[in-house]
Amino acid sequence: MANSKVTLSHVFKTIIWPRRIPILIGLFLIILSRISSLVLPGASQYLMDDVIVNKDTEMLKNLLLCVIGAITIQAITSFLLTKILSVEAQHLIAKLRVRVQKKVMYLPTRFFDNTKSGELVSRIMSDVEGVRNLVGTGLVQLIGGVLTSLISLALLIRISPMMTIYVLVPVAIFGVISLKAFGYIRPIFRERGKINAEVTGRLTETLNGIRVIKGFNAEKQEIKTFEEGTEKLFLNVKESLTATSVITSSATFLLGLSSTGIMGIGGYMIMNNDLTIGEFLSFTLYLGFMIAPIIQMSNIGSQLTEAFAGLDRTEELMNMKSEDNGSIRTHSIKNIEGYIQFNNVVFGYKEEKKVLHNISFDVQPGSVTALVGSSGSGKSTIAALAASFIIPNSGTITVDRHDLSLISLENFRSQLGVVLQDDFLFEGTIRENILFPKPNATDAEVTSAAKAAYVTEFTDQFEEGMETVIGERGIKLSGGQRQRIAIARAILANPKILILDEATSNLDTESESYIQKSLENLMIGRTTLVIAHRLSTIRRADQILVIESGVIAEKGTHEDLIDKKGRYFELHTYQARI
Repeated sequence: MANSKVTLSHVFKTIIWPRRIPILIGLFLIILSRISSLVLPGASQYLMDDVIVNKDTEMLKNLLLCVIGAITIQAITSFLLTKILSVEAQHLIAKLRVRVQKKVMYLPTRFFDNTKSGELVSRIMSDVEGVRNLVGTGLVQLIGGVLTSLISLALLIRISPMMTIYVLVPVAIFGVISLKAFGYIRPIFRERGKINAEVTGRLTETLNGIRVIKGFNAEKQEIKTFEEGTEKLFLNVKESLTATSVITSSATFLLGLSSTGIMGIGGYMIMNNDLTIGEFLSFTLYLGFMIAPIIQMSNIGSQLTEAFAGLDRTEELMNMKSEDNGSIRTHSIKNIEGYIQFNNVVFGYKEEKKVLHNISFDVQPGSVTALVGSSGSGKSTIAALAASFIIPNSGTITVDRHDLSLISLENFRSQLGVVLQDDFLFEGTIRENILFPKPNATDAEVTSAAKAAYVTEFTDQFEEGMETVIGERGIKLSGGQRQRIAIARAILANPKILILDEATSNLDTESESYIQKSLENLMIGRTTLVIAHRLSTIRRADQILVIESGVIAEKGTHEDLIDKKGRYFELHTYQARI
């Protein structure tokens, strides 16, 4: 996957500028807050040099009122900053998550074959978290800190230029160290996101496959794998902490030197009457107001660096080409008849290793074409090509004489139905799973589909019937029951083209009998591609293609192929003996 490095201009155009109004309000509030915070150091000088010396109680009262007013302004602006910017940041995170999830949903099927689902969850949920520091209080605090430091610097110069120059030398050194450190940390944060996604992905797989793990007594093995992943994550965090500790340590040392020097220079100037005690106290407080934001900026800088690293990874996803390319897939067919042609189709998951070699065949509208052959021969690949889950390396696939690679996927798949060997059911009720392809279907339509797929044969035995919650991936149901729900879902979708990939492989004899009848009804008037190991399920197919090593070895009806006494005859005879 190619790296994408997010630039400041990109962040400004896509994230900051669209939210300029709340950010500008935030900047106004932070400026007001920081100016108010400078009242206390100035008041301290007047307290020491004027109020106490002259014993002026009236001035003391006015001074205290000014300080209380400044503190009140700080409290109010702090509340409003959190209210406005923190909420806006969380809103942005929510919108970015939706945007990334939407992008991921339209990526090619092959991408999901090569990416762990847990890793994608981490990238969608975690990588965008850092933007809260760009739109939230982090960015305005950074700008506010710069402003506070500059104003404090001007006031420090007014009090004592010589002491100010002494202070600026270690501050400048600290700034250089910080910039170098942030440049070093960004790739570390980027790598952390990758490691975190890998660990999360493996953990998700472990939890999903817990029965297999327990069945093979492999708990220790999975614990070790997770432990290795978390150790890798720890080492990454350790590396970033080392870099940030350099920043913190240098700040402590260099700014400590400044304070020590100020103590010596200030003491000497007071003894020579070149500086008053009030001015010294005021200088010390202003110095704190100049230095504190610089230290704070180093922490915010670290957060912003982490945000940019997360955005780098998010940008990788957003730059990927979507499956349904609107500039290429411009054709649409209002009512698909179902005439499918494969013309010299070649396909390989890897360029150097082809799975299919020059596959050519026609499927007439409303007919049933069965694909048989040994495991790994290429049957499921042909089905995936017909569903446009993958595209050929060469050759063409046409639907009603339109090149499938040019047809809008939304248009094509709205008239396509797929039932897979291990069809996926969502956590929820049986009714919700049947409704999946057509959420607005009536109760009568759902009931009709359930009856046609013989789902009611087992739901009638459940206390809650169709409202029974089936658990994650339908874990509470048997394989045959899950498959019947998947077929009911396809019946409700009412597709023009139907692909059945080992749709009866998980069924017991009784379930297969039920499903065989429902499939016969489902296939009437629909163009159907059937993949089945059990040859008894495809006897009535209009044509049977025997696939071996990525080529069509034989073609014909059941009777024709039996008479040929070739590969199909061998498969049929072998299964008849079992």
